[in-house]
Amino acid sequence: MLVQVLLFITSVALTSCDVSHLETTTELLPPRPYAFSYTAGRYPGDIDRQHAEVSDGSGVVKGTFSYVDPRHKVRTVDYVADKDGFHPVLSDVPPEHPTDSEAVARAKDRHFQLYAKIAEDHAQHPFPDETSIPRQSAAVAAAAAKHAQLFRVIAEQHARIAAEREALQQEEEEKLALQELH
Repeated sequence: MLVQVLLFITSVALTSCDVSHLETTTELLPPRPYAFSYTAGRYPGDIDRQHAEVSDGSGVVKGTFSYVDPRHKVRTVDYVADKDGFHPVLSDVPPEHPTDSEAVARAKDRHFQLYAKIAEDHAQHPFPDETSIPRQSAAVAAAAAKHAQLFRVIAEQHARIAAEREALQQEEEEKLALQELH
């Protein structure tokens, strides 16, 4: 199903491409006709896709490709590519998009109403209102104060330990210097 949808979207996008405004800036080479084809499969002897293409060298390419979809149905696309674009013809046209049920239509309508209200509110007030900013509860403020106090105690202990280590290192260096003099 996904491959079918992607194929349909690709074919729609490519058929609507207008390349008539493009100019060639390189020297045109003489026509080079070609033809190729291949078949492939996931397992030896099992062919589940094929592609064939022919060009007369004048810029017109005709081809066909087919594959076996997940429901084991062969899907085929015949195409012509020329100066006016890519023109695919699908063997099976994908079904129309299903219509929304009444409940889905109501939900979508409610969603769009809420979206429009939020967009209007944001347009009128692009910056948040101070009263709408979350505030800390008393319990959260107390916990934050306790955390900050513990952090200060730990920071003081680290500073004291660092000063003690530095003093010990200086003492050790002085002992080594005195030993070298003797």
